Amino acid sequence: MLFIFDWDGTLCRSLDRIVTSVQKSAVDLELVAPQYDQIKSIVGLGLNEAMDLLFPSLSEKGRGQLVERYKHHFVALDISVPSPLYRGAMETLESLRQDKHKLAVATGKSRQGLDRALSEKGMADFFDGTRCADETKSKPHPQMLHELLDELGHQREDAVMIGDTEFDLEMANSAGIRAIGVSHGAHPLPRLEKCRPHLIVDELVTILNHF
Repeated sequence: MLFIFDWDGTLCRSLDRIVTSVQKSAVDLELVAPQYDQIKSIVGLGLNEAMDLLFPSLSEKGRGQLVERYKHHFVALDISVPSPLYRGAMETLESLRQDKHKLAVATGKSRQGLDRALSEKGMADFFDGTRCADETKSKPHPQMLHELLDELGHQREDAVMIGDTEFDLEMANSAGIRAIGVSHGAHPLPRLEKCRPHLIVDELVTILNHF
């Protein structure tokens, strides 16, 4: 079976860092910094799409500057103190891999950002496949899931998407694969429930009881 995981807010405890980086970037450009919950609401989207929602009146040039400042702040913070994985994340991944399941990541991060995060954690070759928002269509469009299914040779009924946002779950629904919501991440339980996932878990290790 193919288990496809979101990264930020699902496997990696990086939400506070994302919020801080957005707020610092806004201050750099003398913009009104969004509130914590506003920023959490767009976690999971590609960076350009997220900035468009948070700063709808910004010009394309301004958005580009904001994106660059965000990258600067996020990398600086993450190099100083890398974001940890959630409790039970590695145990879950290793157990699934030991049982011969395939593992993948579908994330709103850039390719450079994901590769850096995986390298820092010694996981550069851990996953069978990965897709990032800057190399295909951003969530909730299902293209990155279609590409992973094709690349790894799995049918829709033999795959599951695990994520902490409605963007993850909507993407899975559009792709016709099962979705599992994770309640410890960016979106509150009601937003996950409205997507009617196959399952919602409080901790990742709970997934092992169902497959």
